[in-house]
Amino acid sequence: MDHGKADPLKIAVVLGSTRPGRNSEAVGRWVLEHAQRRGGAQFELIDIARHDLPMLDEPMPAIHGEYRHSHTRAWSATIAPFDGFIFVTPEYNRSVPAALKNAIDYLYEEWTDKAAAFVSYGGDAGGARAVEHLRGIMGEVHVATVRAHVALSIHEDFEDFKTFRPRPKHVTVLDQLLDQVLAWAGGLKAMRDGRDARAAAR
Repeated sequence: MDHGKADPLKIAVVLGSTRPGRNSEAVGRWVLEHAQRRGGAQFELIDIARHDLPMLDEPMPAIHGEYRHSHTRAWSATIAPFDGFIFVTPEYNRSVPAALKNAIDYLYEEWTDKAAAFVSYGGDAGGARAVEHLRGIMGEVHVATVRAHVALSIHEDFEDFKTFRPRPKHVTVLDQLLDQVLAWAGGLKAMRDGRDARAAAR
C-alpha cells in the first residue's frame, strides 16, 4: 500500500516495560529495524521509561482531554502524531505491566481510531495473556487491534533468559503483523482525515 511521500503513516514501536535490565529494548529494536528495512511508513521507538509518568495523577478522566500536568501534556504530544502502534510487552503475572497500563490510561483521544499490534514475550505462553488483556484495553480507547501477534518465548528466543536470539519463524509473523497494522492504520487515517475535512467545511 502506497500512502504517499507527502504524508506517510507514522507508527510507534512502544516499549512497555520500565524494569531495570528489561528485555523489551532488544525486542523493540529488532521490531524497529525490521520495519524500517521494509518501509511503507515512518517508524519510531517510544520508550515509556523516558517519560517519567507517575501513577495516574490527573483529576479529570482522559476522555475529557483536560490535562493539568506537564508530564501528561508531553506524553500527549508524543503519542498524538502517530497513526498506529506496535506494543512490545512482557507478561507479568498473567497480565500487562502496570507501567504500560498506566501510560495508556493517561490519554484517550490520542489513541482513538488508530491501529495497534503486539509483540510479546514471556514463559510458556510467550506473553499471550498480556496481549489478551491489552486487546480489551485497546477496545476501550477505540483502537483497532490486528490479528497477527509475535509471541516470543523467554526459554527459546533468549539465551540465558537475557540475550535475544529470535527464531527465524518469528520474522514471518512479524511481516504479517506489519502488513496488517499498516493496512489498518492507513484505512483509519483516511477515515480520520475525511472526518476532519467534513468538520472543517461546516
